[in-house]
Amino acid sequence: MRNLALPADTTIEAARVQAMVWQRLSMEKRLGMLSEMIDNGRKMTEWGVRQRHPHYTETEVRLAGIRLRLGEDLFHKAYPGHDVLP
Repeated sequence: MRNLALPADTTIEAARVQAMVWQRLSMEKRLGMLSEMIDNGRKMTEWGVRQRHPHYTETEVRLAGIRLRLGEDLFHKAYPGHDVLP
């Protein structure tokens, strides 16, 4: 197993088991899991935006989430004229 930093709540043995399970997965399964994690992260970000801005439309929620993920500079370049707060 490579030398990777372990989370404080993970034992070395648990990390070994996790790595072995991960290595046995097909690339298709790994990509599916990665896609699911990305989608869950997006949903959590948008949930946070909704909590802070309950009056936002779904479009504003989506744009505020994009702004959080892209950062200020890239968001304003990609979405000029949109000024939703995250």
